[in-house]
Amino acid sequence: MLALGATAARAQDWPSRPVTVVFPYGAGAGDTIMRLVADGLGRRLGQTFVVENRPGAGGIIGSSAVAKAAPDGYSLIVSGVGSLIVAPFFNPAPFDPINSFTHIALFGGPPVALLVSPSGDARSVNEFIALTKAKPGGIGYGTPGRGTHAHLIGEMFGKLSGAKIFNVPYNSGTAPLSDIAGAHIQAAFVSLGAAATFIRSGKVRLLAITTARRSAEFPDVPTFAEEGYGDLVATTWFGLSGPARLPRSIVDRLNTEVRAVLALPDVREKLNVLGIETRDLDADAYTAFILEELNRWGTVARGLK
Repeated sequence: MLALGATAARAQDWPSRPVTVVFPYGAGAGDTIMRLVADGLGRRLGQTFVVENRPGAGGIIGSSAVAKAAPDGYSLIVSGVGSLIVAPFFNPAPFDPINSFTHIALFGGPPVALLVSPSGDARSVNEFIALTKAKPGGIGYGTPGRGTHAHLIGEMFGKLSGAKIFNVPYNSGTAPLSDIAGAHIQAAFVSLGAAATFIRSGKVRLLAITTARRSAEFPDVPTFAEEGYGDLVATTWFGLSGPARLPRSIVDRLNTEVRAVLALPDVREKLNVLGIETRDLDADAYTAFILEELNRWGTVARGLK
């Protein structure tokens, strides 16, 4: 009883010192979102939220460290489809994506985009599919790596459309785009955030994105759903989580504050430029969403092992 009382008292005083938020990758869309949220949380809660990049094993290393941390609200993790769901199917993970964490709030994330060379013949999804079928051996598509969310999207597209395509894994989202511009590969599936600068400069051609509605930044580009692939509505989402058994008072306060920060006009403007869509969910709904995504992408990932 004394221990429970002490924990409740500490939760009531939270945050009384800086909070560390681990981003389990290098720089990227999730890092950008978290730094915007961290700045807003710091201003609203009166404490510094320090974002610490701890990459490795597709996000497993950073996530494992936070799963083992004390559930006091001072060690948090940027959770996501890659680190919680995709990576554990390809690398042993010492955590359960649901039970090893307390899931707090969903940020959202960028959609995945299909891109080709601007000098090529494909100006639509259907023309791209036809090209892959006409070429002996098919066409390789670049991704940020084997087992990434973009890779799973590419595989699902191939199965749904009958396109003859195969994965060409890279180590980042921008590397395959540079190789499209250099005529080394013909296509790529990467996040819209990673591709935006390349698209605007004319170095790659955007054929379709995995949003439910067209992007405000690229309104002339159709969604995969418009092209007849309704199952390809997805974002490479990120959120905020902590260790299991995080006090509910901290969870509810963080959820409220994260959602308030993401609704700020200046934050929304910065995220829109990167093609990042936000989602407004409470903590329980975010946990349920993760479970749905685990079932959805787990089926695709198992088919690649």
